[in-house]
Amino acid sequence: MPDNIDTTEKLEMAKTYDPSLVEGKQYRYWEESGFFHAEVDNEKPAFSIVMPPPNVTGALHLGHAMDGAIQDILTRFKRMQGYNTLWLPGTDHAGIATQAKVEAQLVKEGTSRVELGREKFLERVWEWKHQYGGRITQQLRRLGASCDWERERFTMDEGCSKAVREAFVKLYDKGLIYRGNYIINWCPKCHTTISDIEVEHVDSEGNLYHLRYPVKDSDEALVVATTRPETMFGDTAVAVHPDDERYRHLIGKTVLLPLTDREIPIIADDYVEREFGTGALKITPAHDTNDFEIGLRHHLPQIVVLDKEAKMNENAGKYVGMDRFEARAAVVKELKTEGILLKIEPHANAVGECYRCSTVIEPMVSKQWFVKMDPLAKPAIDVVKDSRLEFIPDRFEKIYLGWMENIRDWCISRQLWWGHRIPVWYCEDCGQEICTDDDPSTCPNCKSNHLKQDPDVLDTWFSSGLWPFSTLGWPEETPELKQFYPTSVLVTGRDIIFFWVARMIVMGMEFKNEVPFPKVMIHGLVLDAQGRKMSKSLGNGVDPIEVIDQYGADTLRFMLITGNTPGNDLRFQPERLEATRNFSNKIWNASRYVLMNLEDYVEGPRGELTLADRWILSRYDSTVEKGTEALENFDLGEGGRLLYEFIWNEFCDWYIELTKPRLYDKENVLARHTAQSVLLEVLEGTLRLLHPYMPFLTEEIWQNLPVPGDSIMMQSWPKLPDYQDSVAEANMTLLMEAIKAIRNIRAEMKVAPGQKVEIIILAPDNLQRAVLEDGKADILKLAGGASVELFETLAEKPSQAASAVLEGVEIYLPLKGLMDLDKEIVRLEKEISLATLEQQSLEAKLSNPGFTNKAPAQVVAKERERLEGIVARTATLEERIRDLKSTL
Repeated sequence: MPDNIDTTEKLEMAKTYDPSLVEGKQYRYWEESGFFHAEVDNEKPAFSIVMPPPNVTGALHLGHAMDGAIQDILTRFKRMQGYNTLWLPGTDHAGIATQAKVEAQLVKEGTSRVELGREKFLERVWEWKHQYGGRITQQLRRLGASCDWERERFTMDEGCSKAVREAFVKLYDKGLIYRGNYIINWCPKCHTTISDIEVEHVDSEGNLYHLRYPVKDSDEALVVATTRPETMFGDTAVAVHPDDERYRHLIGKTVLLPLTDREIPIIADDYVEREFGTGALKITPAHDTNDFEIGLRHHLPQIVVLDKEAKMNENAGKYVGMDRFEARAAVVKELKTEGILLKIEPHANAVGECYRCSTVIEPMVSKQWFVKMDPLAKPAIDVVKDSRLEFIPDRFEKIYLGWMENIRDWCISRQLWWGHRIPVWYCEDCGQEICTDDDPSTCPNCKSNHLKQDPDVLDTWFSSGLWPFSTLGWPEETPELKQFYPTSVLVTGRDIIFFWVARMIVMGMEFKNEVPFPKVMIHGLVLDAQGRKMSKSLGNGVDPIEVIDQYGADTLRFMLITGNTPGNDLRFQPERLEATRNFSNKIWNASRYVLMNLEDYVEGPRGELTLADRWILSRYDSTVEKGTEALENFDLGEGGRLLYEFIWNEFCDWYIELTKPRLYDKENVLARHTAQSVLLEVLEGTLRLLHPYMPFLTEEIWQNLPVPGDSIMMQSWPKLPDYQDSVAEANMTLLMEAIKAIRNIRAEMKVAPGQKVEIIILAPDNLQRAVLEDGKADILKLAGGASVELFETLAEKPSQAASAVLEGVEIYLPLKGLMDLDKEIVRLEKEISLATLEQQSLEAKLSNPGFTNKAPAQVVAKERERLEGIVARTATLEERIRDLKSTL
């Protein structure tokens, strides 16, 4: 909205705030005005964030909403601080998930991927992407995300694809990418490999089968315990611990493998746990990760007994074609009949499942492409150890290092059609393997043109690992790359530290020789109210768009950000949405009140500031300082809490009420103008502080204020106005405590709201008495007083009066005929109990050397002073109880 709008037009606000009328309008205005776009500008410091690219198949969920809200808060904050700010959005092609979506669509049409062929199938996937792939980015707009949509990227766009090809070839040429047989995680439903961290381990109740393997040329037998008897056709050894006295004499001999005509050796390996099962372990290198490693150490053959559908193959004899679980039951039955199965005992086991489809994964030896991780991991470990890269909170550093220091080679090939195809060709005439930047037409070895490209595609995380620099133009040295890389911070959930964060750090160090971001801000997951992970199976998911439709985007954002600390999971509680909506309405109503009282406001010099003015300006100053500090430290929840407390409890509940007499006094123009000026300054500044959290509400209100500018988001971040006034804060606190004490007495004594009461205040201290004397009018108005009398001393305490004791001040409300003395005694005893708890807490604190020796001297002195005040207050309350009891 341009800044030349007539002021009277700007002063009109609707009676109630309706997000549905505001959010779409304001977002279109921001986007069409180009406020989100960042051009290269070397005159400004840069701040950049790359969005964790959501799957192109995805819809906004609460995790995305929290992640997006955090990034948007930081982006808006830095933009207002004057940084050249880029928040770069984009989506991930999501190989398995997207291919599965399109294959499901083809099934409904009565066809399949295989029938279409690779080229036609990929055309269909691109069609699907163009039709449905932008849904989540539109939903992020609903959330208020101030991304630079002009720079939106996709992991398979031309630039990112070029970066992927470049990275693969460079790693291949360095010998860091290789192809070999290795044990991988195979998903029989998705028909592809998945990485170790894409396997979800689920506790399952299974069985431990004890099988008798006869020792050749002996009356002895080895009893092995296994959870998977159906894989015994792939056994190539039985292993025992070398120090196990029970079996040492059998090492080097062979056993007869039941149900087959094969003999297999008995080997010794330290991996075997003597206490597990029988202490003898059947070794199936082709179908167990640990067995595979043992097999390599002992040069054992690898016999594959399951096909890609997880059905038994020809190596399983008569069980060929059976599903693995069906085969288990049949094999167990035969083993029992043959007397080989000795016993079955229940056994709880963590079963690996595909994170996409929840199918039980099958460890399987297969020829795949791998990245050697040891040489790449070292620099990525060093940057964390020497603090070039920090995790927030820092406890995630240990988790990251623990994984990186024990990292295995990364299987990067996937048996899919949708994705970045592996840039390797094979000569069909001489077998030459060719990996180049450009598609080869002839074999460099034999000049044949009979070349065939590897059919597999790359793991999605390979391309997203390049995201912080591929999106900025790498491998070209673009102006964007020079200004915005390294990015400033990465914001992401704790669930993808290994999937994505680690790989970006590895790739950044390898290809740019610097960290992709100096800070990684980790947030937790959004759980349901009972602390459970949201899932379709539990039916406990919450659709953020439905929440936005009902409550507005600002309410959802503020609720997700506040009431939580960095890195911790958040429980989604619907009642907190109601509370946050009430906060929005409070801000709206307070702003309407201010605007309604600005109709004659003209900027000009202020008159003398009242205590309330000096107090609110000092509290505003403190809120600017602490709120800015919280955002700088990525403690967004604390920043939101500070704003909530200041706006609701200080600005709205106190200062606005204290300005009313001056605003309604049209005769005293200077006093009215001063109140208007302070109200406007504090409201406008506070809206700027709140804007990153609640962008729509603050924009709508700000555009109605009589201030210049196009948009609140393009205004500067509030600077410390230097209004700190500790005396005003202490004096105002005394006045507020007195008013609250009187209100509490009235409420507990059930004095009717409209009934005026006499107020007697004993204030021996001259300064305190002067403050309360000056605040008489406020006490009368806000505490429902008929009169206020202040005394330095009292010869006799008022009888039949309810009382309250503040630090150095006693307040009495004569309520003769209105007061239940017994009830008043109970009330005072309750106050003493609360004071005693506080006293005990302070005494424990002050008796702790850890506090008294380490805390600043002034902090310790202040706590001792608090303790003295509580002791004195308790004594006064006890005396008052004695006085009341004497009148009974």
